[in-house]
Amino acid sequence: MTKAFQALLSGLFFTFILDFFIFLGIKLHYIDANAIEVYFNTLFADHQSFFLFFGATFLLGYLVVYIESFMPKLILLGALFLVVLSTLIPPVGHSAGELLLMQKDATLKDKKHVYRGDILYNGRKDIVFFDKEINKKIILKKENLIQ
Repeated sequence: MTKAFQALLSGLFFTFILDFFIFLGIKLHYIDANAIEVYFNTLFADHQSFFLFFGATFLLGYLVVYIESFMPKLILLGALFLVVLSTLIPPVGHSAGELLLMQKDATLKDKKHVYRGDILYNGRKDIVFFDKEINKKIILKKENLIQ
């Protein structure tokens, strides 16, 4: 039982670190580059895949605690950290942000207008939208949009 608990805690530790750097790269090179006003904690909490997070937690915990050979652990964890830290490189972080957050060629409607363009960020109350017709970023309130 204690080894299983140790695996869980180790997996949580490594997964939190990996997740932090993914979202840090997205925040620095996608959110801030597009001048979207959102706090890191909100970004992290709203766009976290809990199935993926806990799957990685159990997988990394098993790897760290139950695999006896040191070299496979080192190679796999090193490769994961290199991939995740690559989001701190501006083009990679921007691409990761687009992949995770952007919705291309969206159409949104309110009572007066129809907006065509890209959703840059879908927040809790607002949508940051790039309207292709006026070639400008606008912020739309979700409560005013017609579904």
